Amino acid sequence: MAEITTSLIVKLRKMSGQGMMDCKKALEEAGGNIDEAMGILRKKGLATLAKRAERETTQGLVVSKTSDEKTAVLGSLCCETDFVANSDDFIAAAEKLADYAIACDKDEGVENLLSTEVDGKKYSDVITELVSKTGEKTLVGDYAKFRLEGDGLICSYVHFNRKVGTMVEIGTSDSNVALSEQMKRTGNDIAMHITATKPLALDKDSIDPKVIEREKSIYADQVKNKPANIVDKIVEGKMRKFYEENCLLEQKFVKDDTKTVAQVLADAAKSAGGTAQIKRFARFDVG
Repeated sequence: MAEITTSLIVKLRKMSGQGMMDCKKALEEAGGNIDEAMGILRKKGLATLAKRAERETTQGLVVSKTSDEKTAVLGSLCCETDFVANSDDFIAAAEKLADYAIACDKDEGVENLLSTEVDGKKYSDVITELVSKTGEKTLVGDYAKFRLEGDGLICSYVHFNRKVGTMVEIGTSDSNVALSEQMKRTGNDIAMHITATKPLALDKDSIDPKVIEREKSIYADQVKNKPANIVDKIVEGKMRKFYEENCLLEQKFVKDDTKTVAQVLADAAKSAGGTAQIKRFARFDVG
């Protein structure tokens, strides 16, 4: 067996980020083979993941990144406690999530992200190593990648506490509109608006029909003792209110409640000499 020297322990510690005693034990178990010791530390992380599989992951961080003017990602990494979520190791792993999301060849799907490799290492290995350090269950909450096709811009906003963030794609009539300061500012404001208001969908046509039927049923039940024609009018009015509160384009803009989001976007595009439309958005939070 190779001698377990301090320099060997330090080398493994730098590779794995584990404590000196854990590295020493792993090297002793591996007979001084540093690659096998690294594997032992990773198995430790996998064992911790399995043992804590039923634990809730209500803490974590939301991250975003733009690789160029055409591609942006948003994702969340979740853990059990706020203490771990604020640790340097967890923050570093969350920032790597954004790097892996940019590198991933799929635009969504946690499993696709976990299997993506950067510099020969899968993101699933990054999480396993993190778990072996923190002892907490850790998982990717979600991720999305937007790739801009044609003229437009992608705007992102992550709240200062890094617990919630949004990404929104806006198509424009030409590149001059997309590059205008007015449109960039408005796009960022709309991303912030989405983070604050949590819309269910872009417009009413995008809402799940089951959700619409559920809401209509609830409103109808509230006034079931009234005449049928009155019930219909009341339900219709309540659904208008529901759409105004839950459809992004119909929501009152948080920075100017005299206008809807659709009106604010149209005004910004007009001042830039063209038109614009919101194509899609993603909003992730933890906790």
